[in-house]
Amino acid sequence: MKIKFKLFIIVLFSTKAWSQDITDTTALKQSLEKATAAIRTAFEKGDATLVARLHSPEVIKYFGGNNVVVGRNAVEKGAREWFQNSKVEFVENIVESTSFVGKVAIQTSIFSIKTTPKSGGTSTIGRGRSMVIYVQDKSSPTGWLTLREIVQEAPPASGENRAGISF
Repeated sequence: MKIKFKLFIIVLFSTKAWSQDITDTTALKQSLEKATAAIRTAFEKGDATLVARLHSPEVIKYFGGNNVVVGRNAVEKGAREWFQNSKVEFVENIVESTSFVGKVAIQTSIFSIKTTPKSGGTSTIGRGRSMVIYVQDKSSPTGWLTLREIVQEAPPASGENRAGISF
């Protein structure tokens, strides 16, 4: 009987240790939205330094195939090179889902980025779906840092087929 009681006490107190701290509050959603808006604004202003500061030093971004960006410095370098030659603007950002687990947010969204050459020429629009893992961090200007990001082709927009041709 003593053994069963001891096992019961162990199980009772250890369940909290193994459970996830799942939260989904309005305040968290609002703070994350401000953080993602800051990222989009930094792109539109061509601010590579701020783009980098909104990413963890250990960030890893997967853009398909062998296109993998590792580290905050690599994010800044890539953004700086892009911004030197182009004006960049998010023209679509549709959040599909957001989940919070403790101090971590996982968000999927559909986005479109318009890139316009500074030397003139035709703008292009790249459209994708991303899954981003954000972590709360006091060192971030917004309180959130991008830790991981995976990007893939987005499904066609309504009125468009897979080839990107409107109908």
